[in-house]
Order: sequence, then structure tokens, then C-alpha cells
Amino acid sequence: MAQQLQALVLDWAGTVVDFGSFAPTQIFVDAFKKAYDFELSIAQARAPMGLGKWQHIEAIGRIPEVAQTWHSRFGHAMTSHDIDHIYQTFMPLQVERVGAHSDFIPGALDAIAHARGLGLKIGSTTGYPRAVMQVLMQIAAKNGYSPDCTICADDLEAGSRPGPWMALECVQKLKIEAVWRCVKVDDTVPGLAEGRNAGMWTVGLALSGSPAGWTLDEYERASDQERQNVRERVASEFKCVDPHYVIDSLRDLPAVLNRIEHRMQAGERP
Repeated sequence: MAQQLQALVLDWAGTVVDFGSFAPTQIFVDAFKKAYDFELSIAQARAPMGLGKWQHIEAIGRIPEVAQTWHSRFGHAMTSHDIDHIYQTFMPLQVERVGAHSDFIPGALDAIAHARGLGLKIGSTTGYPRAVMQVLMQIAAKNGYSPDCTICADDLEAGSRPGPWMALECVQKLKIEAVWRCVKVDDTVPGLAEGRNAGMWTVGLALSGSPAGWTLDEYERASDQERQNVRERVASEFKCVDPHYVIDSLRDLPAVLNRIEHRMQAGERP
């Protein structure tokens, strides 16, 4: 029977590159410190991962303990002006350092090559703004990865995640016949919501991305039980967006694509 899947829409950090999605996390901490001498924990910086970076800073400001400390320090809630200042501080730091976190996640290129072999087009969406992605895309291309299109958090007037707009822009640019012929893969709740809201099959990544928060070395040293504990925790966090599948990393994607294809051949839709 004819192949029904037509496209794979992939996130970047925590999905294809940057195991554990550390490039933006530490820089949020550094940007808050540099802009306002405000101490932010890694866990606080990581909490809203997957959003566009301006929206990410806004979401950090709404974390109850951050909001309380901010109000105690400055006498008011975080304002749009404050967010703008942190974002403007964040941007050059992110552009400067994104290349240090550009290594491919093990198995990612093989999974992408498998998808290409099936005839799938490769789209990508990201919470990074275009200025950051210009750097990361050049590095990735030199090392063997060039998706057919990349849509960034600041590209569209409608906005970014958790709305469907970036994923749907991929559908348009890739000239896909129907959204149900696409698979969205992401390591964050907003990124999975993006795929769900766009009407795509969705696959969450439990161990390679931001929710797990492991470095590659920590992942490789973890015991089977430790990995299982993290799988269960992340799967629980993903329940609010109900992805169709949750796997460890892109290494496991080929088998999932095969299962999705069989479900589609049987008449199922996402």
C-alpha cells in the first residue's frame, strides 16, 4: 500500500541537537542576573521550556516563587518593560553561545535519514528566534542536517507555541496535502501542544530533552531503573497534551513511524 505519511516536523534543542536542551537554560539564568542582578535557579529557568523566548521570560515571571521574590525586590510584578530588557540581554548571549550546544543527539541523524528514505519531507519549528537559528542552522548544515523548512518563534504574526501556527506554516511551505499526514516530534509540553493543535500525530521525547534535564553523560551513566523513573515522570508531565507516543529519543522514532503508518492504513487519524 502507498505511503501515507508525508512529513516529519521536528523541534530543535532537546530533539535533534543539544541533549538535555541546555543552551537556553543557563542563558536565562545569566540574563536575569545580568539585567537585574536577579538570582534564578536552573529549574525555574527550565520550567516553561518550549515557548518562544520572550514568552518564556514572561512565564518565568509568573512562577509563584519568582513572582514573590521579584515583587519583594522591586515593589511590583514583572512588567513588559522588564521582560523586554531581559530579552534584549538574553539575545546576544544566546547567539554567542548556541554553537557550544549544537552537537546532534545520538541517533537523530539516522532517524532523519530513515524518514527521508520513506519519502518524508522534513520541517522544523523552534522556540528560538530567527537570529539565533541563523547561527544554529549554519552549524547544523555543515554537520549534515538541513531540514526543508525552519519556522522560528518570531517569524509569524499569529505567534508561536502552544498555538498551531508554526507547524501549520510547515504544512504550507512543504505543500503537504493534509495535517494528518504529518508527525510532530518534540521534547516539551508547548511543542507537543503545537502539534496537537495543528491536528498532527505527536511524539514526545522523554529522555533527550528539557523535562529529563540530563546531560548526555548523565543519561549514559544512568541505571535502567533511573531511566525508567524519568520516563514515568516525563510521561506524566506530557499527559496534559496526550501525545500519541512517548519515546526516549529520536533513535526510537523509526519504529513509531511504522506503527503510525499501519494505523493510518487501517483508517485511523490523529
